[in-house]
Amino acid sequence: MKNLIAELLVKLAEKEEASKDLVIQVEALEIVLTALLRQLELSQRNEIASAIENALSSAAPLAHHDDAERLRNYIERLLKHPRC
Repeated sequence: MKNLIAELLVKLAEKEEASKDLVIQVEALEIVLTALLRQLELSQRNEIASAIENALSSAAPLAHHDDAERLRNYIERLLKHPRC
């Protein structure tokens, strides 16, 4: 029983570490994207936002409604209110 608990704790720790790595990767991508967007003219940013909106609209039927809405909200926040 102790071995089983130890194994489960090790697997849990591995999953937690993988989750932390994923969060760091997402945050790094957000920083890079924000820096790139700030280099663009407003018209270029608007074109990108429009293209993303079109892509989301065509992909929306394929995604679960709640997930699609969360994704849409996050993308909107990235494009309109990027990190400082």
